[in-house]
Amino acid sequence: MTDVIVAGAGPTGMMLAGELALAGVDVRVVERRATAELLGMRARGFHSRTIEILDQRGIADRFLAEGQTVSAASFANARVDVGDLPTRHPYTLGLVQSRVEEILAGWIEELGVPVLRGREVVGFAQDADGVELRLADGAPMRARYLVAADGGRSTIRKAAGIGFPGWEATRSTLIAEVEATEETPKGMRVDATGIHGLTLMADGRTTQVLVTEQQLGPATEPTLADLSNALIAVYGTDFGVHSPTTISRFSDATRQADAYRAGRVLLAGDAAHVHGPTGGQGIGLGVEDAVNLGWKLAQVVRGVAPDSLLDTYQAERHPATARVLKYTMAMSVTQRADPRVDALADVVADLMSVDAARTRMAALHLGLDVRYGAEGVGHPLLGRRMPDLDLTTAQGPLRMFTLLHEARPVLLGLGEPGSVTAGAWRDRVRSVDARYEGAWELPVLGPVPAPAAVLVRPDGHVAWVGDGTDAGLDEALARWFGPAPAPQA
Repeated sequence: MTDVIVAGAGPTGMMLAGELALAGVDVRVVERRATAELLGMRARGFHSRTIEILDQRGIADRFLAEGQTVSAASFANARVDVGDLPTRHPYTLGLVQSRVEEILAGWIEELGVPVLRGREVVGFAQDADGVELRLADGAPMRARYLVAADGGRSTIRKAAGIGFPGWEATRSTLIAEVEATEETPKGMRVDATGIHGLTLMADGRTTQVLVTEQQLGPATEPTLADLSNALIAVYGTDFGVHSPTTISRFSDATRQADAYRAGRVLLAGDAAHVHGPTGGQGIGLGVEDAVNLGWKLAQVVRGVAPDSLLDTYQAERHPATARVLKYTMAMSVTQRADPRVDALADVVADLMSVDAARTRMAALHLGLDVRYGAEGVGHPLLGRRMPDLDLTTAQGPLRMFTLLHEARPVLLGLGEPGSVTAGAWRDRVRSVDARYEGAWELPVLGPVPAPAAVLVRPDGHVAWVGDGTDAGLDEALARWFGPAPAPQA
């Protein structure tokens, strides 16, 4: 029996599989697509926190080498500068999802994770010991845990009976790759309906089309006739579009699962939440789900931590994601040419001239402001992402993120060497003594008091902050990394 089966070989599923493999868990990925080819215009990049997470695993450079970085965001046509945020990666990376998946597939292949393609999960049954998967080809599979990363229409979520409440779509947009017999206009057009644009691709033959429909389209696969009619309504011509490679429809529907877990079945990525593409949040939210869940599930599978640790996955990710979903809805409203939207854009532009408002919006957009736990409780670092400090150790200079490459927790002592240790958890938690002479600065909050020690979880979030003593350390270690092991005789 496999420890964990992940259903879905998109960015979320592959990131989770990599996390589990790093923790020594037997994991397999099943994917309904027969090949790795990804047709159509999907996500086209991700933001700072996602790049930081990839940097924590030592693979960010693989993505940065192939994409384009932009140190700005926008809201209601107001430019939001992000280049001064306290991160090593103060930018958005433009990179098509097909290439993102290729790079992640290469990484998990190095980690020995098998990806079984052409295997569609159509149902499951779970008992006290595991989950029996039913596949379309009739071959059963069994695992101790099943993670659904099978998209917004998740078969597994539906079979688990998990509700998916939210907001219905108000408009729909067609995206396509086609050929055209007429010359197409350059640039984007925004009108009272929405946003539209045609872009000639590098092959000089194929045109990418983005066009908002005049009425909300049905939840069916769109046709070339649908695309033609939508173009004529906006441009007065369909430019002679023909020979489509792909045509798809997306909407601004926004939903979030009311539970991220049903027994031994868990949800991640689009299976747990869907939203419009405005703001480019999709890949990032899925990757953050994966790194939050991965180390927790690994500890439960290995018997190190109790099953209840899995409940913290929803407790942390659900509210953090809900906040981003509201942000995407607000952004989507502004993607129209309308006097009321123009008035809103003017107000937002004025607000963005206030530095505190700009940095708050930028940190939300880039995913740098997440805090797990109660706001205002304890040291400002607690629950937030650990900055990638340039440390000095006995072995020489070292970046903080380098210590997280193996996806293991780190107890970082910044005072007298040996003054803080993982004690009975030393086999689970890596202890490192280091010096750091610079200022401590967090997005939005700015400078914060320098700690004497920090306990950093595998996902890069701070679980404990020391003030020169080890008060509360054992409790934090037990909470996140299981009860202290019994002393060996």
